[in-house]
Amino acid sequence: MEVFYSGRDAEELRPILADDMVFEGPFLRCESADEYIESLRGDSRQELSYEMLEEFESGDSACLVYTFSKPGVETTMAQVFKTRGGKIARITLVFDTGAFA
Repeated sequence: MEVFYSGRDAEELRPILADDMVFEGPFLRCESADEYIESLRGDSRQELSYEMLEEFESGDSACLVYTFSKPGVETTMAQVFKTRGGKIARITLVFDTGAFA
């Protein structure tokens, strides 16, 4: 979250992502860590912010629930992270796409 919302280079995430990591969200699906990082590079992250609402962890899973904000858009998002071998193997992002209409 810190890397994404600060606008830092998405490549900083590479050490914590499994090579075959899968990302799935309403607007995007990535089949590898490299594809996911490349998608973040193309994303304008200026004027984005978030407020953490809840954090949960259980076994090899964690869930973050937060309010996402950018000019003209505010919505609640949830991300579920699954780990394998100490690295993130899957990220599932859920939110109401209507907020972006």
